[in-house]
This record gives sequence, structure tokens and C-alpha cells, in this order.
Amino acid sequence: MIRLYTDAATKGNFGPGGLGIMISATGVHDQTHQALPPMTNHEAEFEAAIAGLLRVQALGLSGSVALYTDSKLVISALDKRYAKHYADYVTKLLAVADQFSSLFWQWVPDHQNHGAHDLALQGLHEDK
Repeated sequence: MIRLYTDAATKGNFGPGGLGIMISATGVHDQTHQALPPMTNHEAEFEAAIAGLLRVQALGLSGSVALYTDSKLVISALDKRYAKHYADYVTKLLAVADQFSSLFWQWVPDHQNHGAHDLALQGLHEDK
């Protein structure tokens, strides 16, 4: 099982952001962070989930993937294949998600997502 944790952080609810990605699989422990242009926190959470799935692909990992995020909006969008006001992000997310033969997702509380959160903060500080 490939475990993918994603998170995002922004300076304000419209401002520069950062994303964090942690991937754990047999023999693999990958950590990535990057700065994001100004956006809302919800948009940044979508960007993080999309980037995380793309990172799994870039690493050439295969097998079941479990996506963990503390964004209830991202989880709801995956469940319903829809999110009011975020249609473009849902379209991008589903285009990547649908490429996986076995993808599961689960909401986790903030305190269970510290690794990805810390990486998102690193990405946020890269903006300086």
C-alpha cells in the first residue's frame, strides 16, 4: 500500500501558499514541498492533492494508493465528484485520480497530518 499525505498552507485566505507531500511505500519515503502563487486555502489543498498524486506517478510507484488529507472539501469532492465553486480543481483532481486503478481517500485530523503540514510550511516560506 502506498500512503500519500498532502497538506497546504497559505498566508491569509488569499495569499502565497505552500504545499507538502509525504509518500510512504515499501522501500520508499519521499518528502516534497513547493511554493504556490497567491490563492485561497481551499485552492491550495486541491493543488496539494493533485501534486501528490502526480508525484506518486513520477516516482513510478504502482499498487493501491491511500490518499490522506485534512481537507474535508477535497475528500467531499472526491466522494461526490463535485465541489461548488471549485469545478476546475475537481476536474483536474479527477483527471489524475481516475488514472489510478486502486485509489482510496480518507480525511485525517490535523494532528495526524503533521509531516505534510510541516512540509507545506516549508513551501510557504520558500516564497520569501
